[in-house]
Amino acid sequence: MARPLWPHRWPSTRNLVGGYYDAGDHVKFGLPMAFTITMLSWSVIEYGDEIAAAGEYHHALEAIKWGTDYFIKAHTHPNVLWVEVGDGDTDHYCWQRPEDMTTSRQAYKIDTENPGSDVAGETAAAMAAASIVFQESNPHYSHLLLHHARQLFEFADKYRGKYDSSVREAKRYYPSWSGYEDELLWAALWLHRATGKGAYLEYAVENGHRFGGTGWEMAEFSWDVKHAGVQILATKLFKGGDLPESQRRAAQQYRAKAQFYVCACLNENNGSNVHRTPGGMLFVRQWNNMQYVSSAAFLLSVYSDHLIKAEQRELRCPDGAVGTQELVALAKSQADYILGANPMRTSYLVGYGRKYPMKVHHRGSSIVSYKRSKGFIGCMQGYYDWYGRRSPNPNVITGALVGGPDSRDKFRDQRGNYMQTEACTYNTAPLVGVFAKLHRLSDQQIQIQEMSTPAASSS
Repeated sequence: MARPLWPHRWPSTRNLVGGYYDAGDHVKFGLPMAFTITMLSWSVIEYGDEIAAAGEYHHALEAIKWGTDYFIKAHTHPNVLWVEVGDGDTDHYCWQRPEDMTTSRQAYKIDTENPGSDVAGETAAAMAAASIVFQESNPHYSHLLLHHARQLFEFADKYRGKYDSSVREAKRYYPSWSGYEDELLWAALWLHRATGKGAYLEYAVENGHRFGGTGWEMAEFSWDVKHAGVQILATKLFKGGDLPESQRRAAQQYRAKAQFYVCACLNENNGSNVHRTPGGMLFVRQWNNMQYVSSAAFLLSVYSDHLIKAEQRELRCPDGAVGTQELVALAKSQADYILGANPMRTSYLVGYGRKYPMKVHHRGSSIVSYKRSKGFIGCMQGYYDWYGRRSPNPNVITGALVGGPDSRDKFRDQRGNYMQTEACTYNTAPLVGVFAKLHRLSDQQIQIQEMSTPAASSS
């Protein structure tokens, strides 16, 4: 007997074409996808000039719009959002290139009876942030994104609940461990930044303590745990000397928690620090640690810029004062580690450098492309003929940031070592802004050196 569809499920007749797979599989998970778009948009907002100077501005906007176009399709009603396409269980039993995909494309939604404030809040944040990106180049599209962002935030706030309680198929892969409160604050702050409306900022004031924004001290930032990002974004938005008393107090509390995160990364937090490997990489946990490295590098860069604009040249940590240049130096050291300055002498950004992972845990990368072999490759055939091969992947997934080494800087480039060799979209997204900033700084240093070098005297 066929298994009946629950109210939050739907067959694959709906147009949900587009968007991104999260990593090496073929499932569209809405929560990490939305976080990816939020971070890409934040990169462009903070470092748009630097990205343009590197000749990548148009590409960045294309990458963002590919995601937001999908979110528009997925938001079919003010209180309905389709948050997953495909089933992780059936997908992970299959090793198959996307051209031959035979796995389930069943879609899953949240609605008033099956809420998901975390994924709705993150999608609202992504669309609000993207609306800022497109304000000048495409004002109509920007307005459309903002319309969806407002509706999604209202839906997320009115019908509260964790999405993995409504869409249980997501629980094994992207469970919302942190709950939905951080995403509600995150969405409110991005909507304030996009609209300038005080009601969104007041939401962050009124709910800051209850939702953990002014209470939680965090030493990580990721697709699930947004507190550090919330705190740094709030610190940037609460500015000016004429704030009402409630906002001034909230601003101090948000700033204190933001400083906790930054000081923990800098190893200046009276013992409550982010662990570092012998090679100097920030280390949070064994599985896909590079996501925490790239996001830390981004937040450190953004916070250093904030301090400079606020004419605050140093940050007072529990273990002493640190200058803004130390924040940039740490961000640069993490970027350098990613690009090969590490004990393994390996670039963890695929396609960059002399040595990089050649056996990335990624279906499309590890199987010969349809252009080269048009014969159908089934699920088990993919495992038998391609997954276990000792040779490098036939396709290089250029620009992907893999999970990276362990706490001792050790890395095994094996397709089956998915904790280290799987690449995720949310790993790479924060690096767009970091690389753009460091690229501009490098160009400026070269120009200064050239200007200070005396011209060679003629013989």
